[in-house]
Amino acid sequence: MRKTKFLVLVTTCIGLVTLISQTTATYLTPQPTDSIYSNQSVVDSSEKDLRTSTEILYDEIGLEGKLKFEAFEKAMIGYENLDFKNKDIITVIDFTLPSTEKRMHVIDIKNKKVLYNTIVSHGRNSGEKYATAFSNRHGSFQSSLGFYTTENTYMGGNGYSLVLNGLEKGINDQAKPRAVVIHGADYCSQSVINSTGRLGRSYGCPALPRELNKPIINTIKNGTMVFIYAEDPTYLASSKILKKSSNTLLAQRDVVSDVDSAYSSY
Repeated sequence: MRKTKFLVLVTTCIGLVTLISQTTATYLTPQPTDSIYSNQSVVDSSEKDLRTSTEILYDEIGLEGKLKFEAFEKAMIGYENLDFKNKDIITVIDFTLPSTEKRMHVIDIKNKKVLYNTIVSHGRNSGEKYATAFSNRHGSFQSSLGFYTTENTYMGGNGYSLVLNGLEKGINDQAKPRAVVIHGADYCSQSVINSTGRLGRSYGCPALPRELNKPIINTIKNGTMVFIYAEDPTYLASSKILKKSSNTLLAQRDVVSDVDSAYSSY
């Protein structure tokens, strides 16, 4: 009888030990699902932090496929480093594109949306379908690159027009004396593109389609930024405003490097 009780007691103890071991193993073993989600969260957060604020804004506005990032990035350097009366609206003209494409972008920075995207003419001596030559000189009949601020409107020989004040010395600061303004023109239309394969050209003004001239001017007048961009080596090397990118973009990239280093330490 004693032997039987002893065997029952031993069997019971072995069963308890086995149960405790299994339970402990269950608590100590990491759950695969939790591990996967945890790692994915780190990756998603890392990828988001590795983008600059300019890249994030570019995506939020939905400019992909509409405006080259290089043009927007350089426009934002001026936006951050220059004072404008109205910083809610900016205009970017991308002269890397042919005149048959919609090269003007009027952007509502405050509400993160594109207000207008339209064709725009360049100066007659800047090129045929593409604008490739630029000047600040009187009588050149060429477009001028760089940053401008919009001023007042007036009725002139080309109808309703908007004064542009060039902000870059030696690059576009003769815009007002040269009467380089935004105005409407019959030669800036889809019908001209259809018949000639390109837009007509101005004496250096960024001319717009007649039907869009007034609404665009009324949107961007009185102190907004206009940036006219091209991949022109002379301009890119001489613009003091773009050189301020060392203060703006490098600061963003320093933050990115710090974040990257933090993640690599794990």
